[in-house]
Amino acid sequence: MTMTKETLEQIKVQIRRVLKAEGFYAKLLEGVEVDTINSQKDFEKLPFSEKDDLRNAYPLGLSVVPEEDIVRIHSSSGTTGTPVIIPYTQKDVDDWAELFKRCYEIAGLTNKDRIHITPGYGLWTAGIGFQLGAEKLGAMAIPMGPGNTDKQIKFLEDMKSTVLCATSSYALLLAEEIQKRNLKDHIYLKKGIIGSERWGEKMRNRIAKELGVELYDIYGLTEVYGPGIAINCDYNTGMHYFDDFLYFEIIDPKTGKVLPEGELGELVITTLQKEGAPLIRYRTHDLTRIIPGTCPCGRSYPKIDVILGRTDDMVKVKGVNIFPGQIDDLLKEIEGASSEYQVFIEHADGKDRMTVFVETELGEEERITFETTLKEHFKTRIGVGIVPKAVVLGELPRSEKKTTRIFDYRY
Repeated sequence: MTMTKETLEQIKVQIRRVLKAEGFYAKLLEGVEVDTINSQKDFEKLPFSEKDDLRNAYPLGLSVVPEEDIVRIHSSSGTTGTPVIIPYTQKDVDDWAELFKRCYEIAGLTNKDRIHITPGYGLWTAGIGFQLGAEKLGAMAIPMGPGNTDKQIKFLEDMKSTVLCATSSYALLLAEEIQKRNLKDHIYLKKGIIGSERWGEKMRNRIAKELGVELYDIYGLTEVYGPGIAINCDYNTGMHYFDDFLYFEIIDPKTGKVLPEGELGELVITTLQKEGAPLIRYRTHDLTRIIPGTCPCGRSYPKIDVILGRTDDMVKVKGVNIFPGQIDDLLKEIEGASSEYQVFIEHADGKDRMTVFVETELGEEERITFETTLKEHFKTRIGVGIVPKAVVLGELPRSEKKTTRIFDYRY
């Protein structure tokens, strides 16, 4: 993405702020003279920051404002290691609400919508972000939070919710339950705003069909406000992101070299207006690409592709790098395959063994052919031999949060 002069000046203001605060960025950028950063090329010489840097700043070492200006903290959703604490000023909270409102508007929502919010509340940024955007839009927020599926369905029916906000895993769980109970005609949903995890085309189609809704991918991460920094429009040609608040780069995850538009790599984000905890060249480890050209919708916001996966989601089996997104794409081509799968990787008798469970509605006799097809596709498309296992629809576990797809028991 070409950096404008205005963006460069905004970044320089942020760099001055983090240097003055004498936190971890002051050490990371030690020796950098801000006045010598006069071009995109100069900016790209700056070092990257990583999640471990943010962890090492625990608890409030990321803050670059006086404590009395901090009105809220949030923490990343990871369950291991030292948490990352992100401080927010009132402006940060207001800006986040504005970004989320834009996302809702791009998805075609208005103040007449009733927005059913199932992501979690608390230290995690999800639920409260969806609510902030709804309130900023003037729509009715229904702050359910996760769990209690019976109550979720009752409120969907009784409150006549028009929009569902959820992870793809929980949206699928709700869709399946509504189908089982023959309640589709009693549900008023028109749209689904889905985020937090990678999901494939099969899963998207199932949720859309079973709920009778249009679906939108929403993107974000706690370190950078939270969900609501990018979303796809009705043309579904990528997710629009807000370049007046954020500067996006795509890099080669191995070399750190900035890649041209259209090439797949790791997303790096620099915040342009964040007050509490600005980020400079922050490596997200999310894999995507910047989509060149203008969108048919006419909006000027640039676009990134849907997230293929994460660099740390990759597993190496028999010398081949495998991402969950590749498996999603492969299943899309296999007739009878559901969106739901799980992969178990073990090391036995001196070699790796990869077992792939895939749900299907096919009968018992048809599953033998299905498993053969699955095995052949993995070998030809991904380059790995597998043990294929067809299981009945609904046999694999469902989740109210994110679904774990790959279990690696080799280490």
